Amino acid sequence: LFLGKHYDVFEKNVAYLTGRQANLVYVTANLAGIICKKSADFLFGESPVYSAGTSDNSNEQKAIERIVADNDLNITLYESALSNAYRGDSFFKIRWGQRFGGALPEDQDPFRVIIEAQNPEFVFPETSPTDAKHIIAYHIAYPQLVENTNGEEWILNVESHYPGVIRYAKFRMNPIQYNVDNEVEQWKIYAEITNARREVKTGVPFPLVVHVPNYSLDDNWQGIDDLTEHHGIFDEINNRLSKIAEILDKHSDPAMVVPAGTLGEDEYGNPIFHAGRDKVFEVMDKSEVIPQYITWNGQLDAAFKELEKLLDLLFINAELPPVALGKDNSGTSGASGLSIKWRMNSLLAKINRKRQYYDKALKQVLLIAQLLEHAQSDKKPDYDVVTPIIKFKDGLPDDEMEQATIAQIRTGGKPVQSQLSAIMEVHG
Repeated sequence: LFLGKHYDVFEKNVAYLTGRQANLVYVTANLAGIICKKSADFLFGESPVYSAGTSDNSNEQKAIERIVADNDLNITLYESALSNAYRGDSFFKIRWGQRFGGALPEDQDPFRVIIEAQNPEFVFPETSPTDAKHIIAYHIAYPQLVENTNGEEWILNVESHYPGVIRYAKFRMNPIQYNVDNEVEQWKIYAEITNARREVKTGVPFPLVVHVPNYSLDDNWQGIDDLTEHHGIFDEINNRLSKIAEILDKHSDPAMVVPAGTLGEDEYGNPIFHAGRDKVFEVMDKSEVIPQYITWNGQLDAAFKELEKLLDLLFINAELPPVALGKDNSGTSGASGLSIKWRMNSLLAKINRKRQYYDKALKQVLLIAQLLEHAQSDKKPDYDVVTPIIKFKDGLPDDEMEQATIAQIRTGGKPVQSQLSAIMEVHG
């Protein structure tokens, strides 16, 4: 849905469609994509400010900024928020290594802390027996088809992240269930490759994987995505668009009614025409009918009204106000930044909900990154480990006139900027 690949779904299931369904021109609107993109844009469209809670020139502040810059963390976070909206869960993995895994010498690709997104499809969290929200270990397991002397074989690679240690293992397995596309859906593990077992001490008192739910409940660690609850409305919107398109297509080339005797006749006096081919009918006689096209509006007014109501309902449920989409009463002429902000209240509340989860996770990620650097570096780093403070932006454009007015009031009308700076800003 997020990628708008509706055609792929029908292509896979064409054998199950009726003749009418298979011939229908299906029109889709990728509303799922805009719901996810808006969340990511407002969360991480503007980069957060990372503070060590110390002075700007402190070694702690420089270390935080270096880790963020080395890992292009702002892009990683945007992509995480985008995927989180349709998957419901995101995971970050922190590791110590070379970006290209030893392909380059250490002077060109030094060992460092690497923060990367981990595909949630391969993550299997292990929770505490007494608390379903508390994850005590993360098992990352992914299948791999390998070539050996006996031909091809499926291997399951597992890395288990516990506090202070990572345990690696490999298992042999066979596929036991396939889907209609001949993709393996289930495997059966039948043996462990015991000599592949190994253990790595991390020196960090936490697992090196951090979980970020999109949002969640108090009885399960799993996050809830932003799209599943809207499936019914998505289907009906696409259905309504398709039916409206079908009506308009059908009547873009309508049949014509003409009086009897207008068309040519055969030797028996019958009119010569083929309604399906010529799209023309003879009825009655010249005195009773005027030549005209056969059209039918198909209750289009009602169809468009239903479509409008469906869209309104979708955007209410998705917490997307019209001003965020540039539709309806979204003009900002003469409106202050504050008034726009109030009209964006539902979306900002949604973003604040997501932000709380990312704030908690990001602090954990950057804390683990510092601890890992201290534990694995050959030379002891020249900074102390700190839990950073993260200042998020609200994602709205700044109203400079409003900000200038506020500054003027707060300073009693005193200048807050030099003339030189003001001239440079105006002229770019």
